Amino acid sequence: MGGPDIADRTGRVLDEDDAVELLAYLLCSARTQVDEAAEYAPLRLLTAAGRLAEMIEPQAGDRLRALLHEVRRGHAETSVRAGDPQGYVDRLDALSRTLAAYLLDSLDPGEAANDGTATGGAS
Repeated sequence: MGGPDIADRTGRVLDEDDAVELLAYLLCSARTQVDEAAEYAPLRLLTAAGRLAEMIEPQAGDRLRALLHEVRRGHAETSVRAGDPQGYVDRLDALSRTLAAYLLDSLDPGEAANDGTATGGAS
């Protein structure tokens, strides 16, 4: 699999094998979802997010690594809560808030003001 040496040379966080693995998982999940109960779709997406986080983590910086760890931990905790619908939704909401906070912290303050997101306006 892709190591830091590949990321250092190309700036990529996934090598071709990792990308194809994730692509295959997503495509197969899309197909099987046609025949499965609707509640499996979020679990499959969380599995894909957890797997992607696992693939990215070795090449990530400290700040991103903390987010990826939270995604992986959240995936594990959320998947066992499928029998508790409200707990499941609460955990998904918490993961979404964690990601949103990371993304907001990543914005250049000038960029956020220029595109209207700092005030909640439209761009």
